[in-house]
Amino acid sequence: MRDTDLYSRILGIVAPWSVSLVELDTPNQTVTVHVRHDSTVGVTCPRCGKPSPRYDRRERRWRHLDTMQFQTILQADMPRVECPEHGVLQIRAPWSEEGSGFTALFEALVIDWLKAASTATVAHHLGLSWKAVDGIMQRAVKRGLERRTASSPEHLSVDETSFQRRHEYVTVVTDQSSGTVLHVADNRTVESLASFLKELRTSQREAIRSISMDMWPAYINAVREHIPDADERICFDKFHVAKYLSEAVDKVRRSEHKHLAANGDQRLKGTRFRWLENPDTMKLKHWRSFESLRDSALKTARAWAIKEHAMCLWHYSSRTWAIKQWKRWLGWAQRSRLEPIRKVAATIQTHLWGIINAIVLKRTNAAAESMNSRIQRVKARACGFRNRDRFRTAIMFHLGGLDLYPRPASTR
Repeated sequence: MRDTDLYSRILGIVAPWSVSLVELDTPNQTVTVHVRHDSTVGVTCPRCGKPSPRYDRRERRWRHLDTMQFQTILQADMPRVECPEHGVLQIRAPWSEEGSGFTALFEALVIDWLKAASTATVAHHLGLSWKAVDGIMQRAVKRGLERRTASSPEHLSVDETSFQRRHEYVTVVTDQSSGTVLHVADNRTVESLASFLKELRTSQREAIRSISMDMWPAYINAVREHIPDADERICFDKFHVAKYLSEAVDKVRRSEHKHLAANGDQRLKGTRFRWLENPDTMKLKHWRSFESLRDSALKTARAWAIKEHAMCLWHYSSRTWAIKQWKRWLGWAQRSRLEPIRKVAATIQTHLWGIINAIVLKRTNAAAESMNSRIQRVKARACGFRNRDRFRTAIMFHLGGLDLYPRPASTR
């Protein structure tokens, strides 16, 4: 079999295209495959598809999969047509997507590598520039978003994740059912979330049954502005309530330890993580050693008991009973004379409606917290991002559940 026939089969080149020449450059370890278009075959405008006269040709080159460790380049004199309606345009190459300097098969390889390694690592091992690999990722996300079909998620999670230091954040919206990221926006303002919600159709907004989030006013206001009956759908989950109460317990502990230490009492020294640890996951030996502290008359022990009782109030199915028990807890917390606990209780009282929604609807923001961890792993693999655009692209590439791969011209 001639080398031209071999590469025609390898590359899937069919009429009116053909491989005219294969050049081997052993010193530079490259193979250049020359492809031509049959000049006797008519051509059409790539935009409207109407037959158009040829205008001229322009040489183009594409990187392809390596041949026996030799870098393989496709080279073709690409015809340009003169369309009466759209002007002079280059016809499309069947082996590559428009605007790319790589064949579809090579881009697919790079996408596979990017799923497992950083942009810099992929660039190094494939002999590409960082910018070229980043361009492949950006095109993959762009085509994935264009192919994404409109869905009507019922349960959403909204959370912020850190972009860089200095309290810089992006807002991430996750579909709890599919576990995929639907939207990434700068900052954590009303517009950050509203930019997603206002793009939804009326039927999609009405299909939303719950939106889990923390008690951030900007997110609450955005949902109230764009989602019907928002106060029946917004859920403040157990994780964030536990976080606020744990911080309050730690403030009580620090204050009390300072007072006790001044009088030579070191009982609370080195106990911070015991008060913050989840009793359900605490080792038995730690639970036993913690017994004397948690059963003591310390203010910290009282604050801890109040926090743990709140964690037991999430199993109700009846809205009436859930409200009744939480109001009892609020009375206890507000009478505790522990200022950090009282402040959190005031916050909970203001947002009790959303907590009750989470209890009755059995919703948590665990999907968002899990997604946040996965996003941080993406960021760590890349050793951070210098701008939000690339951060958003990486999040959607790895976690958006998108169809990223280029398709041959015959299937587009």
